[in-house]
Amino acid sequence: MLRRRLGLGALLLLLFVAGWAFGWTRATARDRYEKLDLFVDALSKVENFYVDPVEPQKLVNGAITGMMKRLDPFSNYLDQKSFDELTVQTQGQFGGLGIVVSVRDSWPTVISVLEGTPAASLGILPGDRIVEIEDKTTRGLAIDEVVSKLRGPEGTKVTIQVAGEGEAAPRTVTVTRRIIHVKSVPYTNLFPGGVGYIRLSSFSATSGDELLAALESLRSQGAKGLVLDLRGNPGGLLSEAVDVSERFLSKGAVVVQTRGRAPNSDQTFYADDTRPNLAQPMVVLVDEYSASAAEIVAGALQDHDRALVVGEPTFGKGSVQSVLSLPGTKAALKLTTAKYYTPSGRSIHKDAYNAKVGEESSDDEDEDGAAPPPDTSTAAKPKFKTDSGRTVYGGGGITPDLVIHADTLSQPSLGIERRALLFQFAVHYVAQHPGTAPEGPLPADAWARFQSFLTEQKYKVAPDSLAMQRDYLQMGIRREIARRLAGEAGAFRVASESDNTLQKAIDLVRRARAPRELLKLSMLH
Repeated sequence: MLRRRLGLGALLLLLFVAGWAFGWTRATARDRYEKLDLFVDALSKVENFYVDPVEPQKLVNGAITGMMKRLDPFSNYLDQKSFDELTVQTQGQFGGLGIVVSVRDSWPTVISVLEGTPAASLGILPGDRIVEIEDKTTRGLAIDEVVSKLRGPEGTKVTIQVAGEGEAAPRTVTVTRRIIHVKSVPYTNLFPGGVGYIRLSSFSATSGDELLAALESLRSQGAKGLVLDLRGNPGGLLSEAVDVSERFLSKGAVVVQTRGRAPNSDQTFYADDTRPNLAQPMVVLVDEYSASAAEIVAGALQDHDRALVVGEPTFGKGSVQSVLSLPGTKAALKLTTAKYYTPSGRSIHKDAYNAKVGEESSDDEDEDGAAPPPDTSTAAKPKFKTDSGRTVYGGGGITPDLVIHADTLSQPSLGIERRALLFQFAVHYVAQHPGTAPEGPLPADAWARFQSFLTEQKYKVAPDSLAMQRDYLQMGIRREIARRLAGEAGAFRVASESDNTLQKAIDLVRRARAPRELLKLSMLH
């Protein structure tokens, strides 16, 4: 037992070296060894006296996992499988459901749903909480644990329970996994008046190249201004955030800074593009689900007065995770080692998300368990200055120059969307009407057929309530028909008609002739 204990102590010493290197504690070396001895003694007692035999390596893995959970939601212990999955995630292709999750109030929460994926067709929406995976609670799981449980071989199924805002009880959804090809720019569009639109849904290895191709295509079509849509974009690779930003900034302009205690963690990243797009007026759209790399881009373009940021305050995920190998093992730590700062010095990270890690409840939730709406007030936020002297606000996340709240759905439309009934109806309708126009007006008989379809699906709704939301639901039917016949780009063109945030952005860009003029126009609203 002594030899085994000494060997285990040596292993623990290797595992904890990384933590000491970052100044895990200011205690003396003697104090550190005493704390390590305490842990080894506790481990030894478990080995000797626990009622059942326990594998020492499992205890060590559990101890490290627990240590990571006491830090923040983004620091995790990675075994070899988890590390391989992390690598696949950044390569742009993986087997899964098509959702991106993060941790909010100890629950994995859907940040975005990738267009054209299994999750999108089942009515899973941003803001939904995944409360169970295969009949096991997800409360307190780290992000990597959630991802590991959701992903699997193509064609296999996973059953999850999803709790949506305003729903009386979680709903059970079984999803068939398939290979997810993550395209950063799923579609573009040119609106009347020469307003180009680019949807940037994520930051993977090809984001910069995809954006450049989209810009060149819109320019050839006569685009005079641009709307870059980062709503629901969960982020991704830092290198691609820099690549995207420098397409619009002068060479040498600061894009983002990182600051931390680890060696070489203080870095500044600069724009290095020799052919940036500088002259066209530009709006960047964000919302509360825009995170990480998306916030880097929005913050850089806002600080340099290159674009007007419109929408809702962003998520506030501005921390840097480094993957640190553990000597003698095939495992690693994904450890938060720095934070992101915009060119003006604003911290992107909203530390409030990490304040209650490990607690059983959160005061940030209301009585129904729902997270509070994003804080749009600026009175208590620290102030910073852009290149031109405009005031922008810190305090975590990116506060838009022009705050516009997206329209929210109410019942019965919300319930119909969540059950994906519009999508299902469109599938049946298109099959029965093969000559249907992809984006044309809804035929007169379609509304009556839809009402009958709801009855067939045993979806109970008062006729008056349905009639009050007829305009939205008819748009939704047209959107899903367009999705079936013209893909995500067709669905977007229909949905854009009732997107008040996008329509405001298009109007601003159409009226401006240069970036500075766009900033002045925003002050009139």
